Amino acid sequence: FVALNWGDAAALRGWAVPVATDIAFALAVLSVLGRRVPMPLKVFLTALAIIDDLGAIVVIAVFYSSGLDWWALGGAFALLAALYGMSRAGVRRLWPYLLGGALLWVLVFQSGVHATLAGVALALVIPMQQRADEAQAPAERLEHGLGLWVAYAILPMFGLANAGLRFDTLPPGAWTDALAIGTALGLFIGKQVGVFGAVLLAARLGLARLPSGVTLPQLYGGAVLCGIGFTMSLFIGDLAFGQTPQGDEVKLAVFVGSLVSAVVGLVILRLVSPLDRVVPRPA
Repeated sequence: FVALNWGDAAALRGWAVPVATDIAFALAVLSVLGRRVPMPLKVFLTALAIIDDLGAIVVIAVFYSSGLDWWALGGAFALLAALYGMSRAGVRRLWPYLLGGALLWVLVFQSGVHATLAGVALALVIPMQQRADEAQAPAERLEHGLGLWVAYAILPMFGLANAGLRFDTLPPGAWTDALAIGTALGLFIGKQVGVFGAVLLAARLGLARLPSGVTLPQLYGGAVLCGIGFTMSLFIGDLAFGQTPQGDEVKLAVFVGSLVSAVVGLVILRLVSPLDRVVPRPA
């Protein structure tokens, strides 16, 4: 993306659009293949997508925030410290964390830092360890309580709200503009090269081990699926360009790059995971 748009300061505002991976869509593509895909690959892709999106949120907070209100930011840090103190003190009820989280969101929003960071910070202080007298840890209870709402309401609404694309507002030559081409190639080429190359390098240097039972071609197919940006990429594109013709170009490119990544990744995994490798279900 940067190579194709070097020298265009306005276009370079969208450098972070190809950063994120849409975990929901990537796992949906994997589910099409069923048991052809080894479980370690699904775990690897899920973990990678989560870390990817956390990185995207940090990028949003650092590079797409307006002027900072240091008083509000200081209040947010103080409140976060208080919530952490509650966690360390053994507070297990969820409502104090939810109430504090709502106030934390307001303070982060008022500070000028993008408010998505408040949700990440809150998740880090809610107790995640289950006690002997509990059926579930507080964080797990919250996850189960929100799961259906997120899957069937919040995530679809988020996608629809950020996916509006009007072809009549696209500038002439949008299909061949460096902004659109750079975004699409960043998702399809950049993500697979970055993910696959980083995994191989980490394994070669002894920093990590390849997932057990996963072949290199399967790992490459999973890396291609990481180019499915969609919701988070559309969100970053909207922050960078807003409701402008350039913003519509980015939306078009995100659709194209994500679709090509999904189709190519699916085909690769289908070819390298034949039926004769499927482990039968135990009787």
